[in-house]
Amino acid sequence: MILVTGGTGLVGSHLLFDLAKKGENIRALKRANSSLQHVRECFSYYSDSADELFDKIEWVDGDMLDIESLEDAFEGVTKVYHCAAIVSFKKADKAKIKRINVEGTRNLVNTCLDHKIQKLCFVSSVAALGTPEEKGEMVCETTPWSPEDKRSDYSMSKFNSELEVWRGIEEGLDAVIVNPSIILGPGHWHKGSSQLFTTVAKGLKYFTRGITGYVDVRDVSKAMVLLMDSDIKNQRFLLNSDNYSYEFIFKTIAKALNLPEPNKYASPFLTGIAWRLAYLKKIFLFKEPGLTRATARSSHNCTYYSNQKIKEALDFKFISVEDSIRDAAKQYPL
Repeated sequence: MILVTGGTGLVGSHLLFDLAKKGENIRALKRANSSLQHVRECFSYYSDSADELFDKIEWVDGDMLDIESLEDAFEGVTKVYHCAAIVSFKKADKAKIKRINVEGTRNLVNTCLDHKIQKLCFVSSVAALGTPEEKGEMVCETTPWSPEDKRSDYSMSKFNSELEVWRGIEEGLDAVIVNPSIILGPGHWHKGSSQLFTTVAKGLKYFTRGITGYVDVRDVSKAMVLLMDSDIKNQRFLLNSDNYSYEFIFKTIAKALNLPEPNKYASPFLTGIAWRLAYLKKIFLFKEPGLTRATARSSHNCTYYSNQKIKEALDFKFISVEDSIRDAAKQYPL
């Protein structure tokens, strides 16, 4: 039996589809109030037998912070995919991010050890990787992490979550860690990285020239399954198709959606004003900001991510970013 946490999210729903298609016995942990609509939609994107595949999943209610519910979910489980996490760059979510991402992972690792599972796959993030010393240098799995670097609360939570997995490895747990860059894929249009499509669809006019990495959600799921089915263990793998500017990504999404491309450059000065105005709206109008200080700053950073290790380990071939955007755009509900 395979247990999946975070199955209602973008990565989790695609992973469940791939595992169901393989005919695996799957149990998925969800919160009692979680909707399964996005999972059903995800399955329908890729199969005419979506309902049949969806019905192969055994859904159980539970919570990463409720150890008793984890114990129940682990009954008969041999492998675990841990996709559950809170992705947020809001200061107000700091405590929640730490609780779910770090404490939740700690509980899961401990339960894996108690039940002597065969292998764990943990979905981390490039946010947990180090910062290169030289400008333009590629970030890879061994780039040193420095506590002196400016880090978001989310970044710190993923780094500390990984420490829990490495601690579990020291205590005898077999595990693999994947560090995806920005994940592109259909569904969940109003949260996470899929908001890129919604932002452009709403008439985005501005772009920045910061550079970062992107990867198709189908490749993330594929790499996870391949790593879990292999003899590879106790290693981390950066998952990244290619590195592009935000300008290129926004304009490519606009083109795929047949919408006008953003045509105004937002300088660091301009985005600095924008996040402060967004913050004032939060204070006086109680409106959650779409832009934060952390996201404004990162939109101008130029960071390049390597994908050599996963390519060499699995002879892995990534879907191009252009194809990923085109395929996702076909599902966008304009």
